[in-house]
Amino acid sequence: MLKATARHILVSTREKAEALKAEIEAGKDFAESARHYSTCPSGRQGGNLGSFGRGQMVREFDEIVFSADLHKVQGPVKTQFGYHLLEITKRA
Repeated sequence: MLKATARHILVSTREKAEALKAEIEAGKDFAESARHYSTCPSGRQGGNLGSFGRGQMVREFDEIVFSADLHKVQGPVKTQFGYHLLEITKRA
């Protein structure tokens, strides 16, 4: 079964997600941003979600995590939880 390892930042607005993405792409540390801004409990671990298989996360998440480029900030991705920035760190 294909598994992925990813980290994310969850915020309440598209504007906040886009602003954070711009900062990260300009050199700000993803994990530090997650610790400061993410409303998900994973933020305390720098946004680390660990390893998971298809179907274990919400559909919008799965579509990105199992198709997008590794080590590149993806998003904002809207789910019922809010807006996510995702970084896929491994897929095997």
